[in-house]
Amino acid sequence: MKKIGILFGVENSFPSALVERINTRHPDGIQAEFVLTGAVNSGAAAGYAVIIDRISHDVPFYRAFLKHAALNGTTVINNPFWCSADDKFFNYTLAARVDVAVPATVLLPHKALPNDTSDKSMRNLEYPLDWDGVFAAIGGHGFMKPINSGGWRNVYEVRGREEFFRAYDQSRDLCMVYQKAIEFTEYFRCCVVAQKVRVMTYNPRLPHAERYMQSHVRATTFHARRLLKRMEEDALKLCRALGYDLNTVEFAVENGIPYAIDFMNPVFDADVNSVGEQHFEWIVEQVADLAIARARSGRKTAGLRWPALEGAGSGRSKGGKRG
Repeated sequence: MKKIGILFGVENSFPSALVERINTRHPDGIQAEFVLTGAVNSGAAAGYAVIIDRISHDVPFYRAFLKHAALNGTTVINNPFWCSADDKFFNYTLAARVDVAVPATVLLPHKALPNDTSDKSMRNLEYPLDWDGVFAAIGGHGFMKPINSGGWRNVYEVRGREEFFRAYDQSRDLCMVYQKAIEFTEYFRCCVVAQKVRVMTYNPRLPHAERYMQSHVRATTFHARRLLKRMEEDALKLCRALGYDLNTVEFAVENGIPYAIDFMNPVFDADVNSVGEQHFEWIVEQVADLAIARARSGRKTAGLRWPALEGAGSGRSKGGKRG
């Protein structure tokens, strides 16, 4: 029996619905369940054909467990090796390389020294910093946000230098980016599952529970169809480049151009109370399809690049000595 495991934290509706959806289909030789693990033996396999990861970004123990599981043959969605290396500033640079529009962005040094560092640790950092150059690149209206964070935590909208430096002072030892604000007329969040995209109208200015429009976006004009197609193509382009099977990509539309604002969401909000029944149903169905397909195919987690793995198990004699 091949097992599909769901590794999750505080969320309830999505993990429960996903396990139920997979098991009610009765796929031959496949069963879904919540992952259960304790202390992990380095020589033991995880026991799952597929694991859907919904929590390791917050729990280092789970991240290490998933990398171990992937190394031992489990398909982990999303790839824990890539997620360990990812950050928002790299993502913006990558997006520009694959011809996806992104706002001008600048990486800022830490305001406060990171733990276990001193002034000597920063000997390669120029002082004073060229703040005039920062504002020339971005302007006075922008967003300051951590390179590794989600859920709009520690994100500041700033207007002018006074607000910028007040926000910068509050960033503590976090590594931040400062990004030009897009004066958007439309805003969308695209949910990507493998090669399928669902474009959802989304308003980040509203309270969290009210941000999603509860129906799928349908284009009725030439402009709308062209915009919708571009967002779908750009969302897929980004997820392929990032190696994500599950992700959400947010676009802010200014003067007809969709700018990718936020697309480091490998564990996106999929709670029914946030996204609404229609979007929730689509997400559960598509993730169930993906998990079952991966369990059947035996496809392994991509990105294991250590040269020693290429010949693992070969080059040894029957007696256990090297040939």
